[in-house]
Amino acid sequence: MTGLLGTAVLVTRPEHQAGSLCHLIEAQGGKAIRLPSLAIVPVTDTTALQSAWASLGKFQWLIFISANAVNFALKANGGKIPELNQVRLAAVGQSTAQALADAGFRVDLVPGQGFSSETLLAAPALQEVGGQRVLIVRGEGGREELASQLRFRGAHVDEVAAYRRVVPDVDTSPVLALLAQQRLHAITITSGEALQNLLMMIAPEYHPWLLAIPVIVVSARIAHIADGLGFKQIVVAAQPADTAILEAVTMCLMGK
Repeated sequence: MTGLLGTAVLVTRPEHQAGSLCHLIEAQGGKAIRLPSLAIVPVTDTTALQSAWASLGKFQWLIFISANAVNFALKANGGKIPELNQVRLAAVGQSTAQALADAGFRVDLVPGQGFSSETLLAAPALQEVGGQRVLIVRGEGGREELASQLRFRGAHVDEVAAYRRVVPDVDTSPVLALLAQQRLHAITITSGEALQNLLMMIAPEYHPWLLAIPVIVVSARIAHIADGLGFKQIVVAAQPADTAILEAVTMCLMGK
């Protein structure tokens, strides 16, 4: 893989998740510019989450929508999830499955390919769920596709939020200066909400510069959002993993 040769890459991951990608960019000779456009914080009231844990025995499936769902659910319950007994665990993607494994839990279902609600819904184990009870652990205001499709298939679905997404209160002036000097070369985005927040955080007079910068996203759905927002050059990474994002950035900027 060719070095990034001093190019400046904007990393918009939440602060606690940005380190790995930033280190990869810098190891390739690039400059990682941190501007978290999304912050992940606990829900203000954990009553519903704790109530769900107390009644896990009535569910056949416990589905975690993200690694954040795993980590914040554990924090809300003092770092523990009750004994699962007959409840089967499902993870939307490999990073979510890894978070469960790191916490000491076996994962019964994770898509072999992909990392979305759609790829999880395609799993044979979730095709015949009529009459089964499913608990989905997610963030506030997330997508409804998984729950709605499982209900359509006859499952009884409960949802509980473990975290919420907020717009960070951060200083954007260093990024505004780079935009004005046309010294920002690529933007990495890992969620549609992060992309929309970025436009809110950057003053409108800087938007023409911002929209002209290549944006590297991690799914076709986010690419569609970027297109609708007016970004001119959109690259979709093969996976949401940091290594795949780095490869897409390098291909975009260096042509190799």
